[in-house]
Amino acid sequence: RHQVIDIPKIKPFVIEHQLHRLICSHCHTSTRAELPAGVESGGFGPQLSALVGLLGGVYHLSHRKVQRLLDQFLGVELSTGAINAIRCRVSESLATLVEEAAAAIRKETVAHMDETGGPIGNADGNNPERKRGWLWVLVTPALAVFHLALSRSAEVARDVLGGAFEGILVTDRYGAYNWLPLNRRQICWAHIKRDFTAIAERTGVNKEMGRRLLELERQMFEQWHHWREGKISRQDLKICMQPIRQAIAKTLQEVSDLGFSKREKTPWASTVRTCRKILKVEPALWTFLDHPDVEPTNNAAERALRPAVIHRKLSYGVQSQRGALCQGRLLTVTTTLKQQGRDAMAFLVEAWEAHKNGLPAPSLLPQRD
Repeated sequence: RHQVIDIPKIKPFVIEHQLHRLICSHCHTSTRAELPAGVESGGFGPQLSALVGLLGGVYHLSHRKVQRLLDQFLGVELSTGAINAIRCRVSESLATLVEEAAAAIRKETVAHMDETGGPIGNADGNNPERKRGWLWVLVTPALAVFHLALSRSAEVARDVLGGAFEGILVTDRYGAYNWLPLNRRQICWAHIKRDFTAIAERTGVNKEMGRRLLELERQMFEQWHHWREGKISRQDLKICMQPIRQAIAKTLQEVSDLGFSKREKTPWASTVRTCRKILKVEPALWTFLDHPDVEPTNNAAERALRPAVIHRKLSYGVQSQRGALCQGRLLTVTTTLKQQGRDAMAFLVEAWEAHKNGLPAPSLLPQRD
């Protein structure tokens, strides 16, 4: 059997509605017929609108590239202004369901959080100081909520988490999360490994201390993977980790106690500062030992941000607060649907139809069988 796969030439499906209009000969009032119920008030249907949302939100295409693709492959000619208007309407159709997802994720017992640069322009006058934008993400196995802001501060972190979050948050050591109690934090060990690697790459005693810490970090991950693979019990994991934890704390304290001269800016001074900072959050390095559903790394949040980082490198970011809101909603929807193995195109079409007809929006919450 030999198969050859091809695609037909695609032509847009256009339905034209001609509305009769009359002008009264006496009062000169113009009267026009109404569109039939269910007909789009705009000029673009749900399938085309969902596609425009996906091309920008998932496939990282600029408005100009979306314009060219639609023209070349679908025979649809749109201005970049029309493409932007469609994306904004798609964003509006996602508003309530994104709010529902944000409220749900704040009730989870464990979540991952991270942030990365996300340029926001001043096209609407809301960023006159040309501040650097930041893209924040809050992630669980089933949900991912994105938020673009003009700050990387603790205030934004609080806003994203909301007042209802009482679970454990997995993050790096960034200070915006320091308001959380240490027993509700898990510091990412992948970031700690980078700190230890930086120390080991320096000369002299730095290298010795760094290598010692890296070896202990390797042992820690080895035992954790043994537990994940079912080779040891949870209790055995805690027993194995105890001497590793003690040795790491001892080494960090040893470096910290050696100290450095006031205003010293040598590699050794950097090593001491790093070790002292890690010691301040040391209890949060080991939260995962008391909570089986907590991982020692923040890989989940970093994976969720990766497509957004690619989009940032391929574009100029967003140009307004409205664009930031749109981008955050599209990332929330498409990333969450990917995590759940659901069809993003079908979901966007359903959301568009529901918004147009005043019906309840579909839900991003995990579907029950």
